[in-house]
Amino acid sequence: MSTVTPAHQLSSVPAKDILPFQSRQQPAVRLYPLSNYTFGTKETQPEEDASVKDRLKRLEEYYEKHGMRRSCEAILVCHEHNHPHVLMLQIANAFFKLPGDYIPHDVDEVEGFKDRLNERLAPTGSLAEKDDRDWNVFDTIAQWYRPNFETFMYPFLPPHVTRPKECKKLYFIQLPKEKVLSVPKNMKLLAVPLFELYDNSQRYGPQLSAIPHYLSRYRWEFVDEDGKVVSWSPGGEVDERVKTKILAGGENGHAESGAVSDVKMESQDQ
Repeated sequence: MSTVTPAHQLSSVPAKDILPFQSRQQPAVRLYPLSNYTFGTKETQPEEDASVKDRLKRLEEYYEKHGMRRSCEAILVCHEHNHPHVLMLQIANAFFKLPGDYIPHDVDEVEGFKDRLNERLAPTGSLAEKDDRDWNVFDTIAQWYRPNFETFMYPFLPPHVTRPKECKKLYFIQLPKEKVLSVPKNMKLLAVPLFELYDNSQRYGPQLSAIPHYLSRYRWEFVDEDGKVVSWSPGGEVDERVKTKILAGGENGHAESGAVSDVKMESQDQ
């Protein structure tokens, strides 16, 4: 069995056929190339809290009024050189996070999550005319719990905890063939390959470094810019050109020079 589709195979030695090995799995998820997407910047969105202590204090005040806080974050996946990449935000050149936030207590879960996602990534100005603000919330792939008013979260609820203070859901968002995304100027939007995240909790923390585990349940179809499937799961060798890319944001609201020469960039001021 080969990861390369028959139309794109170059080897004169065909791979051996095997029986189907996809029982009890969802249909393959189609990933589009990074170059299909347009990235821009928009006005700065400052953090609500100046410190971790302030953030936990705000959580405590929320809990006293409304009970457990509901938070949602998006796992947006595209591909580069036929390897899945996750789009995530970087703040202050150090802190990594997925797009998303907590949902107001009186708002529907999915609709509230879409609103939060649009606040963070939807384009503004002339770019907004080119984009559909809807999102395909494909699947819930993880839940993390905050047992107390502290920084630690767990992918399970400890047996002695009956009233968690926060529950965070990670949603797999299936990206369309094309989309316009804009990131606040005080953040960077990165495309991080799965092999960079895997077993790398020292850099990305336990939640983000677990994403390759979550996504391993899916079979992928990698599509080129012409809409043709050129590869599929299981994956082949990692292309040496595959690395983390800065797509938008950072100093002056733009990606670093030369970092994304094959990715479309547009200005919000057009």
